Amino acid sequence: MFARGLGIAAGIAADTVFGDPRRGHPVALFGGAAAALERRSYADTRGAGLRHTVALLVAVGAAGAVAQRMGRRRGAVGEAAVVAAATFVAAGGTTLCRTGEQMVALLRADDVDGARRLLPSLCGRDPSVLDASGLTRAALESIAENTSDAQIGPLVWAAVGGTPGVLVYRGANTLDAMIGSKSARYARFGWAAARFDDLLNLVPARLTGLLVVACAPVVGGSPAGAWRAWRRDAAAHPSPNAGVVEASFAGALGVRLGGPTRYAHQLEIRPTLGDGRVPEVDDLARGVRLSRVVQFAAALLAVSCACRTGRRVSARW
Repeated sequence: MFARGLGIAAGIAADTVFGDPRRGHPVALFGGAAAALERRSYADTRGAGLRHTVALLVAVGAAGAVAQRMGRRRGAVGEAAVVAAATFVAAGGTTLCRTGEQMVALLRADDVDGARRLLPSLCGRDPSVLDASGLTRAALESIAENTSDAQIGPLVWAAVGGTPGVLVYRGANTLDAMIGSKSARYARFGWAAARFDDLLNLVPARLTGLLVVACAPVVGGSPAGAWRAWRRDAAAHPSPNAGVVEASFAGALGVRLGGPTRYAHQLEIRPTLGDGRVPEVDDLARGVRLSRVVQFAAALLAVSCACRTGRRVSARW
């Protein structure tokens, strides 16, 4: 009756205890397979990128459907176990927050070189051009964005789509990270992956924004500030989803995010999100705590939704 909900709860519990596996992570294996296929499928066209993306995500979805069917044959426990494994594979919230806490510790110790070495674990920016303030801002923006991408998204798609849904979501998110940039190589080839990832994150990003508004007081933040920054500033962001979560985090914490952002392939001038002060290390620490609270609230909602939608209807109805 509640197999999917129990599976989601077990998967999140496993992620909370263990975090991401350091070796042999299935997402890394998927990334290796995607890179191998890219060597054969790459062409500087949107059509080639669309075929590449569809082939990989159909394969992942089919594998998830087969696993879910096999689990159901073993009853509720088997189905819950399969959902738990898929959720654990897809979720990355615990590792995200642990990395954020490591960044806080390095910056508090004035270890800028260590913080620069750690930053690629959070985002794809060029750390060599960032000072302590820039590293703080980059880390906080990444914590905000990946609260949605790494945790809320998997929870939403696990609750709605079960094992195939959460695996396709994680596959799409991984492809977006690999080929969804606007670099010269991927501007056309990665277009389909980037747009599909945007589509899958429309609901998770807005749920994340609502939860940031609701949970802001837990870290001494402002719900009104989070709502105001979201409604005023998010639309100016180049991403339809990252702008929502980054703006809501900025408003909740009373800081200002955005501005010049250096990636390996280009410099982007991002819009200003929020109207507070430049973020400090203590604000990053508060952002990590806010991410944890939002993740916990989303887990409760996902388990509740999965259990309700999974109820068997009585014979009378």
